Amino acid sequence: MNDPRLRRYQQLAEDLADGIGAGVLRPGDRLPSVRQTCAERGVSASTVFQAYGLLESRGLVEARARSGFFVRAARRAPRAVPQVAVPRGAATPVEVSELVFELLGTTREADVVPLGSAFPAAHLFPFEALARSGARAMRRLPAQRITGALTAGDEGLRQALRRRYAMHGIALDEGELVITNGAMEALNLCLQAVTQPGDVVVVESPTFYAALQALERLHLRAVEVATDPAEGVDLPALAELLQRQKVAACWFMPSFQNPLGALMPPARKQALVEMLARHRVPLIEDDVYGELYAGVRRPPPAKAFDREGGVLHCASFSKCLAPGYRVGWAAAGRHAPAVERLKMSNSLATAIPSQLALADYLAHGGYDRHLRRLREALAVQQQRALRLVERHFPAGTRVTRPLGGYFLWLELPPPVDALDLHHRAMAESISTAPGVLFSADRRFTHHLRLNVGHPGDARIDAALRRLGELAHAA
Repeated sequence: MNDPRLRRYQQLAEDLADGIGAGVLRPGDRLPSVRQTCAERGVSASTVFQAYGLLESRGLVEARARSGFFVRAARRAPRAVPQVAVPRGAATPVEVSELVFELLGTTREADVVPLGSAFPAAHLFPFEALARSGARAMRRLPAQRITGALTAGDEGLRQALRRRYAMHGIALDEGELVITNGAMEALNLCLQAVTQPGDVVVVESPTFYAALQALERLHLRAVEVATDPAEGVDLPALAELLQRQKVAACWFMPSFQNPLGALMPPARKQALVEMLARHRVPLIEDDVYGELYAGVRRPPPAKAFDREGGVLHCASFSKCLAPGYRVGWAAAGRHAPAVERLKMSNSLATAIPSQLALADYLAHGGYDRHLRRLREALAVQQQRALRLVERHFPAGTRVTRPLGGYFLWLELPPPVDALDLHHRAMAESISTAPGVLFSADRRFTHHLRLNVGHPGDARIDAALRRLGELAHAA
């Protein structure tokens, strides 16, 4: 059945995927040729190639040189996903910054294979188009606007962001958006707006180490809640925690959580927002990976279910469009005035040139086209990396299969010490992010987060094979 919300190539891909699921197209079958599909469906060759590429990114078909596209043959059972961690449930003072600086300080050096990096490959981003947008915007800029920038941010960029929220069914209040120096400033300001030193903040288990660093800086205590590698926060566990513990805020990443890649289904996001609203507990939603989904529709953020202004939604362009531009934002609900005041006292305003460049780029219509290419490239690379993990890592290794983003979370067999493996890999210029970084009490001692967002880097395949060999030797 045709869905008017889908583009033509997406509809074609969905129809073929339905045929594969129903057994009409079986493993090993050749897909119709591009010419045949063009004639039968009345579409262009570009549409067919996009559809076949989307199916390939999902692991449903494979391209064979000079032969066409084929339904993937049945493979051996995939590796199990990592087990759900069971945290202690007690509030813990946070001391992770020194460990983060020690372990990740050298991972961005040019000769290091970036499996431990937090960013995708630079060649995936439209820097030349952004530069043209920046030059065009600055030529039109009256000089007085450089020094007259509002703390809340450039109104043109805020309007563009409000339109994108509206596209996803989220109507923001006029003064709700605050532009920040990247998502990390947005998250830190939101955290500061709703907590006092000594307060308890609930985080996922495992959680992104930068969240732990923010808690450490503000002298807050962390309580970790069990988090499913596929579907996110365990809501019954969170409900029990809220009953017995005074909680100032929750800091969660409901879409493509770092490091797990978990995606909370919409019904669970809605239940989460409603539960926290009943307890009057703010939700700081870190949504920096929300645009990097592998399917055909963007999953709604938790903010979409907020009716009382209790969700402080934070995102940025750093992972999806413009790394290094340091432009993020907070849609902070009823806490927006407090966040704006903190922004003024913290950094006054965000640099105007980068805001104007992004506003111009959004206005000229290239963003969604760029996002489609980016998502497909990341999805193809994830499938490639998963196949290498299947082949080369020790028996008993468990690995996530995220529906977006660019991280894999590995649970290695218990004899493998991931921190030791990290050090041995770094000696061969291969970086990783060991699991001890992702918990306040340094659990996850045989876990690794791997960045697979570097398609086209010829070193990645060899590095994954070598990392598997080192894990075997542990």
